[in-house]
Amino acid sequence: MSEAPELYFRPRESNAAVFRVDADERNGRMLLTQIAVANPGNGRIKPHGDHVLSAAETAGIEAWIAARRDEMARRARDDAERTAEALGRTAQWVQSSATDADLDAVAHRLMMAMHDLRSTLVRRQGERRRDQG
Repeated sequence: MSEAPELYFRPRESNAAVFRVDADERNGRMLLTQIAVANPGNGRIKPHGDHVLSAAETAGIEAWIAARRDEMARRARDDAERTAEALGRTAQWVQSSATDADLDAVAHRLMMAMHDLRSTLVRRQGERRRDQG
């Protein structure tokens, strides 16, 4: 088994609990002690309780925040690609096999979501063109 990392991050909805990993060699266990909460969205690190973060802990948390931001951006791009693919499959389903009941169940929601997406895309592209000169 590989060596345990010094820090463990337990992701939550908008942040992560940060634990220091201590090996209990005598009992063959790992002890997790919460030392902070890290928020990748705003970059804030809040020590847990009375714990004072060391420079190494702070650097490790900052590195995790940077990596987490990169991962979340990659996932968002992947989600957009999958959404474009799903829209194509949905169009095929509507054309080829959706029943009237199927259409009644999803048409309004799909049209609202597509309208929202189209409006947002047009606005963002227009802003970008305006800003580029």
